[in-house]
Amino acid sequence: MARRLRPVDLDFVDTAPVRLEFDALVAASPASVYRALAEDVTGWPRWFRAITLARPTHGGAGREIRLMGGVRFRETVMAADPGRRYAYRVDETNVPGVRALLEDWRLTPEPHPAAVETGTRIRWAFTADGPAAFRRALTVVRPGLGRSFRTAVRTLDGRISAGRREAER
Repeated sequence: MARRLRPVDLDFVDTAPVRLEFDALVAASPASVYRALAEDVTGWPRWFRAITLARPTHGGAGREIRLMGGVRFRETVMAADPGRRYAYRVDETNVPGVRALLEDWRLTPEPHPAAVETGTRIRWAFTADGPAAFRRALTVVRPGLGRSFRTAVRTLDGRISAGRREAER
């Protein structure tokens, strides 16, 4: 059964009781990464293995996400700054214990040895609130979330590079 979460603003990124942050450098440009995050929402399952369904809702102002294992999220896009930032708040989920959740993807141009132009430093902040047991559980799963993030952005970078090579032919 889906439950409504506490609505939070973007400042929750800095004030959340739990903040898990991960970063990776990719060869793809910030504009290309942003397009994959914000404009090709239905493409997320092709590069983020844990996601089984992603679709925009409310004309792109929201998203519906399903993860392996049956986890579901209904989200509101909180920031859509092309080439720089994409953030969304979870409004409804079937995950027990969570009270508030916001994810924030920051994109910064950065040199990359394999980049045709400038690469991108991707910083993903996973911020949440819940009872003490939920907060402790997140610290336990932190390494797995980090691995999942790094694998996803490597896959995304490869897909963007392959698409660029295909377009050049």
